[in-house]
Amino acid sequence: MEAELFPRARTEVAPGAVHLPDWLAPARQRELLAACREWARPPAGLRTVRTPGGGTMTARQVCLGWHWYPYAYAYARTVVDGDGTPVKPFPHWLGELGREAVRDALGTEASGYDIALINFYDPDARMGMHRDSDEKSQAPVVSLSLGDTCVFRFGNPDTRTRPYTDVELRSGDLFVFGGPSRLAYHGVPRVHPGTAPPELGLTGRLNITLRVSGL
Repeated sequence: MEAELFPRARTEVAPGAVHLPDWLAPARQRELLAACREWARPPAGLRTVRTPGGGTMTARQVCLGWHWYPYAYAYARTVVDGDGTPVKPFPHWLGELGREAVRDALGTEASGYDIALINFYDPDARMGMHRDSDEKSQAPVVSLSLGDTCVFRFGNPDTRTRPYTDVELRSGDLFVFGGPSRLAYHGVPRVHPGTAPPELGLTGRLNITLRVSGL
């Protein structure tokens, strides 16, 4: 990739919400992608998520540590809305990656990461405005992007509508939100197909979200 005319810099999008471009080096992106491909295999693999109203999420998902389904965590730790098998374990190294991300983005310490929600977006997938409010812990949420560039819409804790800020998230970018922004509404209104780094070998976008359950 050619050098940026104006290199992307760390940006505080809202109080407690920070975007760090190119946080994952290319080699680390490839390692994380290889892990995601293993996690996506059955059992307890990538699934289509159905909402209580009978709709479906266009982004497909796999969970680690705790199984999330709209709008709760399964205490049995099984894929209750899928194949019924035990959820895949949350690896220690992923928790360490979460702690490193919070240190770099916010300059604070956070521990106890035990959930990963991995969403796969094909070119037509979207994510409506929502809050990550099913956890009992208010530890910062860590979001990592791989593959195609997306528009990430980051709003406010009170409403799904304006004010919000649209942020371009590219492969390797980190976004962390905690503190006063921990319960801010956010979503993905658009994915730009064909924008993934060719050397990554990924068609589509992967978002790896790390959380502390407090459960």
